[in-house]
Amino acid sequence: MNPQDLRLRTTLFAKCVDRSTRPLLRNVETQDYTRQLRRAASSVAANYRATGRARSHAEFTAKMGTVLEEADEAAFWLEFLEEDLRGVTADGPTLIKEAGELVRIFAKCVDTARRNEGQKPLALRSLLRSDTASAR
Repeated sequence: MNPQDLRLRTTLFAKCVDRSTRPLLRNVETQDYTRQLRRAASSVAANYRATGRARSHAEFTAKMGTVLEEADEAAFWLEFLEEDLRGVTADGPTLIKEAGELVRIFAKCVDTARRNEGQKPLALRSLLRSDTASAR
């Protein structure tokens, strides 16, 4: 999966969480947890986007670690709210599955970034290639 596809996937995840959890915001019992979930899901997309602007490999690795943490937090809140999600939307199991897949993807990315210390991150290379191609 290339960086642009992953960027789109994280944005879509955040939008799906937003749309699917709106009914839970009306319930006083689930409001706080739902807000936490929505923040974590949107942070996955925002922080992944920020990895493309990393100024060094160390910064890229750190930002990717943040993406992993936020994806894991989103997965936690989805699992925590699973019973409530099932009651208001059919997307609950799909969102839980997607969160788990994102956690696995970003865990692998962090491992690879840590192994490749001293090299430019792949996300920057692809962005640089696309920037130079469009400048021609």
